[in-house]
Amino acid sequence: MPGAGKSSVASFLKEKGFEVVTMGDVVREEAKRQGLEPTDINLGKMMLKLRQDLGPGAVGHIVLQKLARDGSSSNVVIDGIRSIAEVEVLKKVGHVRLLAIHASQDTRFKHLKGRGRADAPSNGNEFTGRDKRELSVGVSEAIALANEMISNNDLTLEQLKLRAYGIVKEWLEEIYRGVEKA
Repeated sequence: MPGAGKSSVASFLKEKGFEVVTMGDVVREEAKRQGLEPTDINLGKMMLKLRQDLGPGAVGHIVLQKLARDGSSSNVVIDGIRSIAEVEVLKKVGHVRLLAIHASQDTRFKHLKGRGRADAPSNGNEFTGRDKRELSVGVSEAIALANEMISNNDLTLEQLKLRAYGIVKEWLEEIYRGVEKA
């Protein structure tokens, strides 16, 4: 869910040499291309429109196109999966593991306000509306079916980063050894 700490983990993994693609940035780029201001409402509408026009895995397809254009071939972290349909699209081209970062509504609202982005909710009603929109595209199913989950209510930023990095390193070791876990 927005504000749980996904982007903090992704940024840390980027520092560790991983390539990072943020699904929200893909939506922001499309909104910019269409001349829309990057407000929460506009970005939410864009996300829903892409899925309506191109199917529930739409943003996953756009991410794959971006990776192909950029010539990506390394380990890639996709920040901001919103649905299992997106995961299925990504599985067509590589090994996919899903790490869910979970945090309470209070924690997430504080994180979002602290980011200072144009699409941050300005009040509780906007925050609740954003959560409902995210849930409507299937993010709860993606969280429920994640390979691993980290609760980020009582962790320091450093603890969150290190816990996530440990999980990702273990996954890579499994993949390199050819061990698949369900």
